[in-house]
Amino acid sequence: MKIGVLALQGAVAEHIRLLEMAGAEAVAVKKTEQLDEIDGLVLPGGESTAIGKLMKKYGFDTALTEFSAQKKPIFGTCAGLILLAGEIDGQDWVHLGLMDIKVARNAFGRQRESFETDLPVKEVAEDFRAVFIRAPLILSVGDSVDVLSEYKGEIVAARQGHLLCASFHPELTEDARMHTYFIRMVEQYQSVAAK
Repeated sequence: MKIGVLALQGAVAEHIRLLEMAGAEAVAVKKTEQLDEIDGLVLPGGESTAIGKLMKKYGFDTALTEFSAQKKPIFGTCAGLILLAGEIDGQDWVHLGLMDIKVARNAFGRQRESFETDLPVKEVAEDFRAVFIRAPLILSVGDSVDVLSEYKGEIVAARQGHLLCASFHPELTEDARMHTYFIRMVEQYQSVAAK
């Protein structure tokens, strides 16, 4: 199994390290052609507007829509979550618009308001160390979206079929359980595709 990390901007090396810790072969994806060689993709944290512009410039907006249509799993963390969202609060356009979620950018405040906390994440852990840095918040989800974690009653992780997202940064910890969960998702969709 080979999992890519979109390497246009953001925490690429950190995700590669955690994916490898979890047992997958991980590669930095810089060209759309590489999407054919991978089984799943992580959209890392970073600056969503900058990543979105680069995605459009290099054709990833179209290529990732096709990648998702093949039911290849995608995991968006922080800015990656915003890239996946079908609606962004206060904005009349979206980046990929793949997930039936509405998000608010920087909902937890600025850089200095960054914090860490232990959260239960459904099917992952009862005590996952979640690192929030200028984190987005999921304001609402559609009927087909499963809420995986909440912080003070607000949704911070969710899954819709082959799409996974988190407001926080699992790649900034030494805990590979979120990445292990994503690898299991990729295995599930590989077995479905093989039938």
